[in-house]
Amino acid sequence: MRHITSLEDANLTGPSVVTIGAFDGVHRGHQHLIGQLVEHARATGETPVVLTFHPHPRMVIAGFEPGFYLTLPDDRAQLLADLGVELVITHPFNDEVRHIRAATFVDRLLEHLHVASLWVGEDFALGYQREGNVPFLREQGREKGFELRVVDLMDAGGELVSSSRIRQHIQSGDVMEAARLLGRPHYVVGTVVEGAKRGRSIGIPTANLDVPVELAVPPRGVYAGWMQVDDKSYPAVTNIGLRPTFEGDERTTVEAHLIDFSGDLYGKEVRLSFIARLRDEKKFDGVEALIAQINADIERGRELLRTQGEE
Repeated sequence: MRHITSLEDANLTGPSVVTIGAFDGVHRGHQHLIGQLVEHARATGETPVVLTFHPHPRMVIAGFEPGFYLTLPDDRAQLLADLGVELVITHPFNDEVRHIRAATFVDRLLEHLHVASLWVGEDFALGYQREGNVPFLREQGREKGFELRVVDLMDAGGELVSSSRIRQHIQSGDVMEAARLLGRPHYVVGTVVEGAKRGRSIGIPTANLDVPVELAVPPRGVYAGWMQVDDKSYPAVTNIGLRPTFEGDERTTVEAHLIDFSGDLYGKEVRLSFIARLRDEKKFDGVEALIAQINADIERGRELLRTQGEE
C-alpha cells in the first residue's frame, strides 16, 4: 500500500477504481464497500484507490471538535490497506479545496488517477457548495468516459452503518455496540507519559496515556480492553476520569493497568482498545476502599478478557 498526502502526487499510469469519502473508523459498512471495490479492481486489473481528506470537512466548515475522530490518517490508511487498497490519498481539506468547482475536481481525478470507475454513496457530493452530486457525476461520467457506481454503506448483513452512529455509542460508553458496528474494538493511540504515580504508590501501577485531543475517548468510567505495546497485546483495565478519590486533580486522565505485566513503558507509543465498560467513575471513602475496588475490577477484567479472547 502507498499512502500519500496529495492527489497531485498520485500520477497513476494505468486505470483505477476510486472511492471518495471520510472513511472515519473504517467500519463494517466501509469494509463491505471496499471489499467489493477491491474485488472489482482485481478482476479488471485496475488499481483500487481511496481518496479521503484531513482534516474532516466538518472540522473546517463547523470548527474544531475535540474527540471527533475514530481514527487518525495513518491508522485509517493501514486499516484500508488491510482490506486490499493499494493507494490511499489523504488530501488536505481547507478553504481552497472547498471552493474547487466540481467539474474541475473531476478533471483532476482523471488526470492523476485515470479513473475507470468512481464509487460513491447516494448522498455523496463534492466541489463548491456540494454541486457535484450523483446526477452531476453521472453526466460527467458520460461526457468524460468513466463509470459511476452508486452504493450504500451497508455491511454484508444489510445493516446501514455510519461513523456518527458509532461516535454516539462511544460517547455514551457503549463500547461493545461500537465494536459491533466497527467490526473490531474501538481503540486510541497515545504516548505513555509520567503521571502522578499514585497507582504505583498503592501497588497498582498504571500507564498514563497522552491521547490526541481529537480522538474519540469513552466517557469517565472503568473499562476492560487490550494495550498493544511493540506488537504484543496485554490485557488491561483502564480508568478514564478525574481520579475523584484524590483531591486537587481536575484533569481527565486515561490510565491503564496492564494485568500481570512488569516493565518500563515511558515514552512508548501504544494502542489501547476498549472491550467492555466495567463500571462508572466513583469516589471512595478512602484509599483502602479504592484499592479493594480496583482489585475487583482487575479480576473482573481478567475473566472477561479471557472469555473474549485477544483482540
